[in-house]
Amino acid sequence: MDWQAIGLSIRLATATTAILLVVAVPLAAWLAFSRRRWTVLVEAVVALPLVLPPTVLGYYVLVALGSRSPLGRWWEQTVGTPLAFSFTGLLVASVLYSLPFAVQPLLASFAGVDRRLVETSAVLGRGTAATVLRVVLPLSRAGLATAAVLTFAHTVGEFGVVLMVGGNIPGETRTVSIAVYDAVQAFDYATAGRTSLLLLAFSLLVLTATYALQRRGQVPVWPRP
Repeated sequence: MDWQAIGLSIRLATATTAILLVVAVPLAAWLAFSRRRWTVLVEAVVALPLVLPPTVLGYYVLVALGSRSPLGRWWEQTVGTPLAFSFTGLLVASVLYSLPFAVQPLLASFAGVDRRLVETSAVLGRGTAATVLRVVLPLSRAGLATAAVLTFAHTVGEFGVVLMVGGNIPGETRTVSIAVYDAVQAFDYATAGRTSLLLLAFSLLVLTATYALQRRGQVPVWPRP
């Protein structure tokens, strides 16, 4: 079993979850409470990774992070290493790919908060940020936990985007899903079986936790496309 790949996947999933929770809370709050007509377009863009093939998303991210793009050139000139085929590039791709798994549970949970509480907070002089932090978020703990669990699990199981953007560099971009693929390609079915069994148990644990959170907070398990 490739413990290095497992450790890298956990590190990637932890970093992705932490970043997305910071990004998803204000984004989901804006989508839930905004009355602008073009909000639906933003919501569709956020949900795009749910229906877009991972290889397509991975291709566009790879082009955006490559050395020929402005971002890729700036990063390489500043840091001295390429952004594509690195852990940082892999993190950027994972954040984009897992974005709907963080936003949609929060959006559903925020939308379920009694609007009268939000309006009362506004009447008392609380701004939007204060209302979200002090009223909406405490009432959406189940949604927040669901978003964290789904984002972490989804990142651990990534394959197509990871392979396109990060490649297969041991200790740098080689995740556990790629390790399973490599083991099968090398006809090492024993290792592939043990790693797959570990992922199966992890997935079952995640689903059990998610359904438990759904029962407590009535949060939809799967993000809506």
